[in-house]
Amino acid sequence: MRVNLISMSGGKDSTAMALLALERKTENLRFVFADTGHEHQQTYDYIDYLESALNITIERVKRDFTREISVRRANLCKQAATKAHYVRKKNKATGKYKKVRVRGWNNRARVRALNVLHPTGIPFLDLCLLKGRFPSTKARFCSSELKHNPIGDLIVNELESNEVYIWQGVRAEESKDRAKLPELENVGGGLWNYRPILKWTWQEVFAMHHKHGIKPNPLYTQGMGRVGCMPCIHCKKSELKQIANRFPDEIDRVSHMETLVRLASKRGESSFFAADKTPEGKDRLKNDIVSSMPLIHQVAEWSKTTRGGKMFDLFAAEEAEISCSSEYGLCE
Repeated sequence: MRVNLISMSGGKDSTAMALLALERKTENLRFVFADTGHEHQQTYDYIDYLESALNITIERVKRDFTREISVRRANLCKQAATKAHYVRKKNKATGKYKKVRVRGWNNRARVRALNVLHPTGIPFLDLCLLKGRFPSTKARFCSSELKHNPIGDLIVNELESNEVYIWQGVRAEESKDRAKLPELENVGGGLWNYRPILKWTWQEVFAMHHKHGIKPNPLYTQGMGRVGCMPCIHCKKSELKQIANRFPDEIDRVSHMETLVRLASKRGESSFFAADKTPEGKDRLKNDIVSSMPLIHQVAEWSKTTRGGKMFDLFAAEEAEISCSSEYGLCE
């Protein structure tokens, strides 16, 4: 039997894809939402709305890092304090080896980490505490650990006696890499990746919403270009500005996460955004100053500036509270 697994994020593409599946009267549909614990409340409310409006059941899956954190704590307790040392590391581009200085755990850092390394029940935060850092462009472990893996557990169970088609709401116009993807891909072992809206434009995506009388996620009318983590590590400056002005509590929440993750890290340094997110951060990197990474409140303040970060938009906060803002023209 063929099972059609549709991952729901609360965003425009996955919603349009679900509507397409229902419109085609596709059999054996299974809808699933991977809860990272880092979404905005409006997205959680929207998932509830879709369930009611479409008369479907959306399964919620959530990673639990209790066991991994327990193992990490045990290892830290047993690990002897180590001094900084050098290891040989191979450069993938040149194939040559060089000495790299590795900073070890000292007793103070170990105690500091053990004090905060406890499960919080928030998958995104627990994952960052476990790793002692936030995800980044080069280490984007958030998607695999918080979305792909928990959904993958469902797939493994279904594969025992079925073929599983994973419906992916990706579109070619989003990136050059996605434009190269096939619409149907045989992964093997009875598993298929199916991308039914690969050639769609964003206008067609919202047209599908309108056709079936389904409201888009309200965050799209509040300056969000994408819906998911609030904010995402890849958040654009304009989007972060809207978040900072409309949802300052979200900035405070991430700031609290930064405090905990810094305490859980070996060096006691960690920030939600990469060091080069702001012009000031880029200057620090050029001068080999890797400490004092810009924290979320600093980056949020920078997002409200114009003229290359030299001038503040004094009316931005007031306008954000009263106006509709959509890069997709949903306010018209």
